[in-house]
Amino acid sequence: MTFDRILTHRQEFPFLDQYAYFNYGGQGLMSRRALEAVTQAQETLQRIAPFSQAAYDYSLQLTDDLRRAIAGELGASPDSITLTEDTTVGCNIALWGLDWQAGDHLLITDCEHQGVLAIVQELQHRFGIEVSVCPLLPTLNGGDPVATLVSHLRPNTRMVVLSHVLWNTGQVLPLEQMVAVCHSHSDRVRILVDAAQSVGVLPLNLTTLGADYYAFTCHKWWCGSAGVGGIYVRPEVREELRPTFIGWRSIRTNAQGKPIAWEGGGKRYEVATSAVALYPGVTTAIHVQQKFASAVERYEMICDRSRYLWQQLQTIPQVKTLRSTPPESGLVSFQMTSGQHKALVTALEAEGILVRLLLDPNCVRACTHYLTVEAEIDRLVGAIAAIIDR
Repeated sequence: MTFDRILTHRQEFPFLDQYAYFNYGGQGLMSRRALEAVTQAQETLQRIAPFSQAAYDYSLQLTDDLRRAIAGELGASPDSITLTEDTTVGCNIALWGLDWQAGDHLLITDCEHQGVLAIVQELQHRFGIEVSVCPLLPTLNGGDPVATLVSHLRPNTRMVVLSHVLWNTGQVLPLEQMVAVCHSHSDRVRILVDAAQSVGVLPLNLTTLGADYYAFTCHKWWCGSAGVGGIYVRPEVREELRPTFIGWRSIRTNAQGKPIAWEGGGKRYEVATSAVALYPGVTTAIHVQQKFASAVERYEMICDRSRYLWQQLQTIPQVKTLRSTPPESGLVSFQMTSGQHKALVTALEAEGILVRLLLDPNCVRACTHYLTVEAEIDRLVGAIAAIIDR
């Protein structure tokens, strides 16, 4: 990939050069075309009358376009994709949809997001399930995540909750192997994957990966509209996952408009009115990235940038990266010997450099996208060194 081509592509993103942006793990920057697609969709809905048959048909088309675009990127059938607002809604669908019984065991890792942890705590409260924690954080620089997982499975394990890319350390888990050992342990075990940091980063084929539920958002690494996400439900386990959120989009009706059955495929977990004008912002964002480079090429570029950042951070004695080797994702987390991480994040933002403070482990997270260039990384590292020396 030539540098000139990257610079030309960056021009599609109108605000990219206004700051040094390293928060793609929180929210990506939208391209001009994606922003325009949202505006155009909203204007179209108003022009044809929002609550008209024409608007209904237009909304269905926007929804189908998005479902197909997502499915194409994830190596899944459109039928297996449920559209949601974000990753956490997808996790709620999977976690609340099982027929939990008192004594069932749920295994969650020590690197999951607080939103998912809160759902699990409420499940434990309501249904009397057993919850335990699989310690994957110690495997960041050594150890075997698969063996660690196996050692924490129980005869009554019903679900395992983990992330494909750990949001705090950037570790990429060997998910296909972990799915395989869970399914071989018991045909009752279901695997829920928090994919907030893997969709838009890793080249994916969910059909072959085998995870039962794969929840994601579209506003991070895909650089799409905030407020749009989804969940993949493996077709073989769809019938056992009951809808929790229910609305007119979830159901099929008879001639009198009475509900008679769930919708087919992933539509059964959708509810009612959604901000469909946001959908073209994601569909277009996916197409913009696909036109620029393949998923494999984009991933290689992301890792190239994160490797360069990791290497540059090694030159600052007062900084220690969490990983002892270059990361396999775009997440680079590091700590300062002073422990003044919040002050560093605040000082960097004052200079137009955006990173994120994390609390567990206490560190700073910088995210490199394929859009990131070395000059931005040099600016970040130089600013960190200068702030430490003040």
